[in-house]
Amino acid sequence: MAALRINQILHTVTWRIWLFERRTSVRLSHKSVGGKKVTPSSLSNDSSHISSELVNYIQKIIRCFSSNYSVACMGTKQTKSTPEIVIDMEPDRLSSLPDHVIDKILSCLPIKEAVGTSVLSSQWNNQWYTVSRLVFDTDCVSMSHSEDPTLFNSKFLQIVNHVLLLHSGPIIKFEICNYNDSFTIVIPKIEIDRWIHHLIGRSVQKLVLEVWIEKGYQIPCRLFSCQSLRTLKLFWCSVKPPTKFKGFKNLKTLQLEEITISQDAFENLISGCLLLENLILANLDGITQINIHAPNLKFLEILDTFEDISFDETFRLTDVYVSLSSYLNSESNQSRLHGGSSNLLKFFDHRRHIQDLEINNYFLKYLTAGVVPVKLPTLLKRLLSLSICINFDDLKEISAALCLLRSSSNLQTLEISARIEQHSAPLTPINDIYCWEEIFLKPETPIQVRNVKIKNISGFQLELDFIRFLLLNLPVLKKMTVKPIVNVRPELVTGLIRFKRESRDAEVIYNVEDSDDD
Repeated sequence: MAALRINQILHTVTWRIWLFERRTSVRLSHKSVGGKKVTPSSLSNDSSHISSELVNYIQKIIRCFSSNYSVACMGTKQTKSTPEIVIDMEPDRLSSLPDHVIDKILSCLPIKEAVGTSVLSSQWNNQWYTVSRLVFDTDCVSMSHSEDPTLFNSKFLQIVNHVLLLHSGPIIKFEICNYNDSFTIVIPKIEIDRWIHHLIGRSVQKLVLEVWIEKGYQIPCRLFSCQSLRTLKLFWCSVKPPTKFKGFKNLKTLQLEEITISQDAFENLISGCLLLENLILANLDGITQINIHAPNLKFLEILDTFEDISFDETFRLTDVYVSLSSYLNSESNQSRLHGGSSNLLKFFDHRRHIQDLEINNYFLKYLTAGVVPVKLPTLLKRLLSLSICINFDDLKEISAALCLLRSSSNLQTLEISARIEQHSAPLTPINDIYCWEEIFLKPETPIQVRNVKIKNISGFQLELDFIRFLLLNLPVLKKMTVKPIVNVRPELVTGLIRFKRESRDAEVIYNVEDSDDD
């Protein structure tokens, strides 16, 4: 029955390939891509056009056969006890696929299913030996082994070692993760060291080590000699580059999460990667100040607690996401600000290329240290999307948010989330706090925001005044969605109804449902 089912699926795959070729021939015969004419023959040499349907059908074949064929058999010769599947196909289009196309398909499959493709045809036999992208996680081992942790650990190590032993050709990507929501695979440190040593010899370009070890894992010094790396993602480990380390010369993406590293080692690591374009930092142990020297950096994401953040020759940022889990209002931080200086001015100085900005948790509070200007000297003319978390009980945070809005005349999308602090005191009447005209000063240039989302507000006076400012100064506003907390004050609904709107097309939606469907 299994053989019959696989035959049926393979015939369907053959039909899909033939139909894909026919459609491609008609659709692309008179078209060009990038100035170059595209023909069916040229398409067969371009693995980027692989049909996702083909990959899906191949996965069905492997899963259909999985009851008789397992990863444990990989690399073994067929014996009398090994189930044999007789496939009668004409023509055998799977065998006729070019090697680079087969490699592309295998790269789209989990490693267990990639190994299983040996049953498809003679040409696919052991073709997985040359797969250039290897990903190992807890799904590599069949669930039947999960009942015995020792056996599960042993089986996982056997699979990784077996694949690396039989693999031939370059390894572009190697990714390993030893845990999920239910359990963690125990991996000896010596095994990881051996894998890294092997990968360096194969000039690996992308390395992802998401390995949790109870007593921590120290990245071996040998890794810092791997100049072929273009992407490096490290989790749950300790990083201590050798003193002679001068950086990764080809690295473009660096992600460090739950990492222990010294201040000097961190700064030397970043400054030594001159081609670095993407940087993600989360929960770094040993870092109090984030100093970044990266002239080509475009994407920055930080989720951490720090005293200060500074840039040196880093002017090309386009996407910035910062979430400060708590604010360390230290004396050293305040002492760095003199006269009319502020963290707001320092952070955005010459950062004119930013297009997408997200300010979460306490980062806005950090930016308010010092003097908050009405508008930034360096305008954010390219900023299109802004997401900001505000404590509406803090006038300086409101002023900082308004400063960013006045400096971003071409902003298209705005998302605001109210942050409620446990130690915040209830607001006093508006006339006892501030003058409306001084805080909510009209921007010199109209702000082009079309869509606004506001959530977690309660309907207090400063929240209402902020909404009023937006409605008065967004002339092309199309839609504003307001999602309050559960215990909302009735003044919120009243204010939304009576506030004057500069945009005639503005639609204000009051959404009390706990969903993000809008």
